[in-house]
Amino acid sequence: MGQGPQNEAPEFVAKETTPKRKISASLYIGTGMDSTPPPSSFFARPVETGPEKKLRPGITGVVLTHNGERLLEKCLASLAFCDSILAVDSGSGDATLSLCERFAATTIYRPWDGFDVQFRFAQERVETRWFFILDQDEICPPALGERIKAAIREADRLADTPQDTAIAYSVGRKSWYFDRFMRHGGWYPDHILRVFRTGFVEFYQDAHIHYRPLGRREHVGGPPDAEIIHYPYTGFAHQLDKLNHYADQGAEALRAEGRKGGILRGLGHGLARFARIYVIKRGFLDGRAGFLAAAHGSFYAFLKYVRVLEADWGKPFAWEKLRK
Repeated sequence: MGQGPQNEAPEFVAKETTPKRKISASLYIGTGMDSTPPPSSFFARPVETGPEKKLRPGITGVVLTHNGERLLEKCLASLAFCDSILAVDSGSGDATLSLCERFAATTIYRPWDGFDVQFRFAQERVETRWFFILDQDEICPPALGERIKAAIREADRLADTPQDTAIAYSVGRKSWYFDRFMRHGGWYPDHILRVFRTGFVEFYQDAHIHYRPLGRREHVGGPPDAEIIHYPYTGFAHQLDKLNHYADQGAEALRAEGRKGGILRGLGHGLARFARIYVIKRGFLDGRAGFLAAAHGSFYAFLKYVRVLEADWGKPFAWEKLRK
């Protein structure tokens, strides 16, 4: 199946933001959870937390980072519409920190403890009324940035009126897989909550991160050039690494719910997932990419249910029974 021009990976020219100040690494914010000192190139600033904290107008771009140099330059450049950028880094060893410094991002070190915990930590340190979450493998096109700014301006204008106003906004996202932007198989349309009024969203995590706004939500719509551009994988090996991680988390969630796993259950859920992605959600219309995505999704479901059994893996053999 051929692919049209709309499926070509777009170029995004990164423009550096001139740093307004370089903040001493001596102001590094620790968490008390890990005594390992941060890399010397970390930059951070003291924060004011608690109910007395005053928020200024505007929006902060929030990025969780860890060895994200692959796309981070384009990611941070696409946050030019934000009034500030906050990066919470969990110990990068590549060029991530120098890229954050180039784009004047306030960078805070925090050992990784799950998406939900990292985002709560970040929200407590946002100093603007709004914040926008962007992953380090995503790019926010200028058209979307303009629409987000317009939406929060209108929300701020109505904040002092009796009218119920939104405190969270979802945006569109398109993801590049194998050789195209996916349009079927459950990949698209992909509406995700990413814009929040500071202090009005809760985070929780099972196998994936979830956002729970404490109020009304709306959608920032627009044409395809006003959607987040997502490049989730560098190749099949990278996808399998992520799939392996998510399968572990999914198995833990199943165990916590008291649900059973096993090979037959894994096969059943795997086959059902393939049928749902490839047939019911018409993944076959995405050609080879659609088949490959469905096959990997099926493998994820199989692994998740099989790994529920790993709780019994490696228990000491009952040698005393063999002696009898």
